[in-house]
Amino acid sequence: MNVAYRLLGSVTEAEDAVQDAYARWYGLPRSRREEILSPGAWLTTVTGRICLDLLGSARARRERYVGAWLPEPLPDRTEWDRAGGAAPNGPADPADQIVLDESVSMAFLVVLESMTPAERVAFVLHDVFRYPFAEIAGVLGRTPAACKQLAASARRRVGAARAPVPATGRADVVRQVKEAWETKDIAALVGLLDPAAVMTADGGGMVGTVLRPVEGGARIAQYMAAIADKAPGLELLERTVNGGPGLVALRAGLVMTVAAFDVSDGRVTRIWAVRNPAKLRPWARS
Repeated sequence: MNVAYRLLGSVTEAEDAVQDAYARWYGLPRSRREEILSPGAWLTTVTGRICLDLLGSARARRERYVGAWLPEPLPDRTEWDRAGGAAPNGPADPADQIVLDESVSMAFLVVLESMTPAERVAFVLHDVFRYPFAEIAGVLGRTPAACKQLAASARRRVGAARAPVPATGRADVVRQVKEAWETKDIAALVGLLDPAAVMTADGGGMVGTVLRPVEGGARIAQYMAAIADKAPGLELLERTVNGGPGLVALRAGLVMTVAAFDVSDGRVTRIWAVRNPAKLRPWARS
């Protein structure tokens, strides 16, 4: 699940890929399974190949997607359990199996989206999971040298992104954004947003939202204030989103939006707001 989610950016697609890999494993004759020295490595290789195929078709699907496409946000279930949420003995959610760290941050996953499928597989398997290029070659069907070049190309894309601000610093800024948003204090919001900030929203055509990114701190502040006016009774919660400080908006107890933030020099530079209900299922279960 950890490999598949980072490769696909979708909990649902990751679960399908893992199930497909296990179906292929159990489809092997028992004698063939017994010959495989490392079932885990075999399953990871097969999962990687499945994800590689899915990434190719996903590009075409996302070109037809209504509005911007964002990765599915991941909750930290322990926060909801502490807050008196769903009982931990309920149905297991695949999202619970995914480790929350910087390699699943929204900023990181968005950068991964800019890579070719082969670059993404080579980079994630080598730089995130430390698989040797000799094994990655078996996934991509290329030479180890070619896989090394793919990872280097992907690394240059990631290298352009800044090192993340420590979670404590981000949490303080996100908390201030929450307070300003709740009081509709546009001036305070403008002060917390970088003048060149960008907000991207993903509704998938299923709920109303902006189809193009909103650019500029002042415009984003006005948009956020307008949302507060149009949605009375909106409740904002501070929650971990993809391993970093974020906000969850609820209305009548239902999760409506999950927002992740990128922060630099004490100001918000990026906001990713996921509103597509199909991508909020792990949060609805919380």
